[in-house]
Amino acid sequence: MLLSDNMTEEKRIHPHKFTLWVAMGSIVMMFAGLTSAYIVKKNQSSWLEFELPKIFWYSTLVILLSSVTIHLAGKSFKAREMGRYRNLITITAGLGVLFMVLQVLGFQNLEQRNIALTGVKSNSAASFLFVITGLHMLHVLGGVIAILVIFIRAYAGRVKQYSSISIDLVSTYWHFVDILWIYLFIFYNWIG
Repeated sequence: MLLSDNMTEEKRIHPHKFTLWVAMGSIVMMFAGLTSAYIVKKNQSSWLEFELPKIFWYSTLVILLSSVTIHLAGKSFKAREMGRYRNLITITAGLGVLFMVLQVLGFQNLEQRNIALTGVKSNSAASFLFVITGLHMLHVLGGVIAILVIFIRAYAGRVKQYSSISIDLVSTYWHFVDILWIYLFIFYNWIG
């Protein structure tokens, strides 16, 4: 009887992981709706065609690299290599902030090219880009805050409990916002 109870325990998903997966499902539905609206709106005659700033390519590379560093951080934590874990979490947090900075610079580039994102002179194409990408940036900010929380915990003192739930949750979410950006980037460049 004890063996079957242990097997049942192992098959259960942690409640925080379940909640995260439900939240990510909701976020996917939101972005699916927004990109669908983008496609419908694109068929209007007033739609403005423009190239994305090249800096969005750099931000894509940065967020891909940050997925590698958080993956390695999780492996380091599970191997109890705390020095390496701290370094990798620090790098991941820095890359997350760099991603957001590059996105803002991309928006500034659009404004410098007289592509208004908001206001009276804006076009719905630029406004959609701003809203969709801005929402993604908010989700990245949430991920950066979560990374900073585990960053602070990593430096707060000796780890007494080696539960990997926190790094697993943050890593899963971070990979999710990475994949979401890749989807948006492909959508902007080749689909939308």
